[in-house]
Amino acid sequence: MHTKKIFVTGIGILMLGLVVLTSCEKTFDEKISTTNDLNKSYIQLFVATVNANRNLVSIDNQRVSRPTLTSGTGFPFAVYPSTAAGTSFAVAGGLHNFVVRDTSATTTQQALNFAATLEPSKNYTIFMYDTITSPKQITVETPIEIPADGSARLRFANFIYSPNAVPAVEVFSKTKNQVIFSNVNKTEVTGFIPYTQLVNDTLVIRETGTTTVLAQFNNFAPSLQRSYTLIYRGSDARGTYPGTRTATIFANR
Repeated sequence: MHTKKIFVTGIGILMLGLVVLTSCEKTFDEKISTTNDLNKSYIQLFVATVNANRNLVSIDNQRVSRPTLTSGTGFPFAVYPSTAAGTSFAVAGGLHNFVVRDTSATTTQQALNFAATLEPSKNYTIFMYDTITSPKQITVETPIEIPADGSARLRFANFIYSPNAVPAVEVFSKTKNQVIFSNVNKTEVTGFIPYTQLVNDTLVIRETGTTTVLAQFNNFAPSLQRSYTLIYRGSDARGTYPGTRTATIFANR
């Protein structure tokens, strides 16, 4: 490499220093893009893994998230009641290798390694689930549509943990006074439905065909033309990991 001598003084030195610092301080955040590009695939990540902590996600050996993902959190978005639009990060379409791991040297969490082929211009959600000693994932396409009638859109994902068979569940809207998702088995993700109840609603997750309440999400008031995912997660008390059953919502758009 040829070396050129550069003579600068005063403010020129300051500006040169800023340029050098800016070019050197590259972080993983610079790899994240939400720009609409037809050659890119767009991804959201949600951690439903029981007892997950300090999780870091890498794609093709490049870190794409901070090691702060815990059970019930997502990337790169904040869960509801955040009013921010759902965001995603972009990668080139094609085959990619993912690693999800805990950054602690003493963790008992097993690293999760998987590959996914992502089509350009499509949106995906990757759900991590099960337990830290047996982590799993499901990658699903997340079609983004903007309802012309000003309603919102809602889908349901069942990622409760239990080592044993558990009944399918349904989601009951108290404001609508009707079941809006029915007979959803563990690890299933429904399609989106129109959601026109834009006032505070209570979404009750219960065993299908019964009034047995398993979890509920209170005061859901979606924004117009947004898309949301309701997740049933945690640990079923009938399993060997007794714990809290809970519901979480995040915005896909």
